[in-house]
Amino acid sequence: MSAGGTLSILRSDSYADLSQYRDQHFRGTRYDQERLLRKSCTLYVGNLSFYTTEEQIHELFGKSGDIKRVIMGLDKVKKTACGFCFVEYYARGDAENAMRYINGTRLDDRIIRTDWDAGFKEGRQYGRGRSGGQVRDEYRQDYDAGRGGYGKTVQCQ
Repeated sequence: MSAGGTLSILRSDSYADLSQYRDQHFRGTRYDQERLLRKSCTLYVGNLSFYTTEEQIHELFGKSGDIKRVIMGLDKVKKTACGFCFVEYYARGDAENAMRYINGTRLDDRIIRTDWDAGFKEGRQYGRGRSGGQVRDEYRQDYDAGRGGYGKTVQCQ
C-alpha cells in the first residue's frame, strides 16, 4: 500500500462516511447524488417509533449542533407519524457529529439509524408505501407496538 493510501485510511471516518444506500427516487444522476451527499447538512433518521415527537428529535440531535429544521415523516393518507424524519443542520460538521455519536443510539426504546440525505424536498416527508406509510411496515410479519402493531399485509389477512 502506498503512503497516500495509508494516510487516506487514517483520515477516514467510517461513522461519518457515506453508506451504500442511495435514494432510488432521486432525480438526477448517481454522480449528482454523490456530490450532494458529500456536502449535505441533512440526515435521514429511520426506525423511529410512531410516537416519537419532533421535540424529542430536537432534544437528541441538538446535542451535536444547531438544527435548522426537523421534518417528521408522515403517512401520506392519515397524515400521522410513520417512523422517520429528516434533520437539517446549519453546518456539515454538526451533521457529521450526529452521524458519529447519535446513529445507533436508543430513542423511545428503539435503536435509531441515521444516514446522509441529499437534501429535503417538499413531498419527501410522506411514506412511499401503498397504504401511505413506509414500505418496510407493509411487509413486516412481527408485532411492533412502536410502529403500529402488525404489518399491513398481516392486518389484511
